[in-house]
Amino acid sequence: MNPIAEPYKEALEHACTSTIAESAAAVDRDSSFPSESIEALKPAGLLGAISSADSGGLGLGLAGAARIVRRVAEECGSTAMVLTMHYCGAAVLEAHGPIEARRNAASGAHLSTLAFSEAGSRSHFWAPVSTAEAVNGHVVLNAAKSWVTSASRATAYVWSSKPLAAEGLSTIWLVPASSRGVEVQGTFEGLGLRGNDSSPVRATGVAVPRAAMLGADGQGFDIMMSIVLPVFAVLNAACSNGLMAGALRRTTAHAAGTRHADTGTSLADLPTIRNYIARMSVKAAMSDALVWDTLAAIEGQRPDATLRVLECKAAAAETANEVLDLAMRVCGGAAFRKEVGVERFFRDARAAGIMAPTTDVLYDFIGKAVCGMPLF
Repeated sequence: MNPIAEPYKEALEHACTSTIAESAAAVDRDSSFPSESIEALKPAGLLGAISSADSGGLGLGLAGAARIVRRVAEECGSTAMVLTMHYCGAAVLEAHGPIEARRNAASGAHLSTLAFSEAGSRSHFWAPVSTAEAVNGHVVLNAAKSWVTSASRATAYVWSSKPLAAEGLSTIWLVPASSRGVEVQGTFEGLGLRGNDSSPVRATGVAVPRAAMLGADGQGFDIMMSIVLPVFAVLNAACSNGLMAGALRRTTAHAAGTRHADTGTSLADLPTIRNYIARMSVKAAMSDALVWDTLAAIEGQRPDATLRVLECKAAAAETANEVLDLAMRVCGGAAFRKEVGVERFFRDARAAGIMAPTTDVLYDFIGKAVCGMPLF
C-alpha cells in the first residue's frame, strides 16, 4: 500500500491531533456534526484523496483514502464515517459525474454522501423501492431513504431509484440536498457515531433534469457493485481498524498510568492485563492485514478480490467489537467514564455490523463465494 505523500501526511496528522481530537468528545456528547473537523481536512485537499488529479484531487486512490479514514477514526468515529461516505460519493462522481461536481467534491466545496438505504429494501440496498418518473421533460423522484449520513449537511446525494425506463434493478442520480421536495426528517440520536447526522430523507415529487443521471438508466446495480461496494467496504473496515487503534492506544496508556496505591504497581504489571492488551493488539493487526491484502487484491485484479472486499468489512466489524470488549474489560470501572475515552469507541464500533451490507448478509455472500455459488 503506497504511503500518503509526506506533505499530506503531515497535514493529516496536524488535523487529527489538533482539531479532530479536540472536537471528538463534544461531537459525541452533543450529537453535533463534526463541521470543524471536516473543515480542518480541506486546506491540504484531503477531501479529494480519492478524486483524480484531473479533477483537482490528490489522486491517492482507495489505498490513500483508507489510510486517511483509519487515522481520522483513531480520534473521531463520526468524522471518519462522514469522510467515508464523502469518498464513496466522490468515487461515483469520478466515474460518472460532470466535471464541475467532480472538482467540487475534490476541493471539499461539495460534501458528498450516499442515499441508498430504504426501509423497503433494508439491507438489500441494491434493490431500491423508490421511483423515478419522466414528467414534462424532467424526472420526478419519490422516496423514503432511511439512513443518509451527513443528511442535513451534504451538498448533494448520490441517490438510487428504480430505473426510469430501462431494465435493471436501479438507476443512480445526483440530487442536490436543496431540491424542493427533499426533507430531512429529524436529527440523529444514536448509540454511536453520534455526530454523523445519519437521518431519514424523504423525497416528495423532487424534480431533477435527466442530466442528473449518473451512468446509464438501469446501470445502478453495476455502479453499486463495481464502485460503491469496494470503496465502502474497504473504508468502513479502515474506520473499524482506526477505532481499534484508537482504543488500543488509550487502553495501553490507562493500564500503564494507573497504579495501585498500596503496591505502587501499574495495571500493566499484571500478567492478565498484559494478556488482554496483547489480544487486542493481535486482533487489530490481523484486521489491518486483511484490509491491506484486500487493497492489494483490488489493485492487482486478483481473482479473490471480490471475496476479500466482502471479508474485510465483516472481519473488521466483528473484530472491532471483540477488541473494544477487551478494552472495556481492561479499563474496568474507569471505562464507563468519559475521560478515558474508551466507551465512545466501544459504542462507535457497534455501527459497522449493521451498515448495509450487514455482517450477516456479508457472511451469506462470503459463503456463496467460497462455495462457488452466484451472489445474486
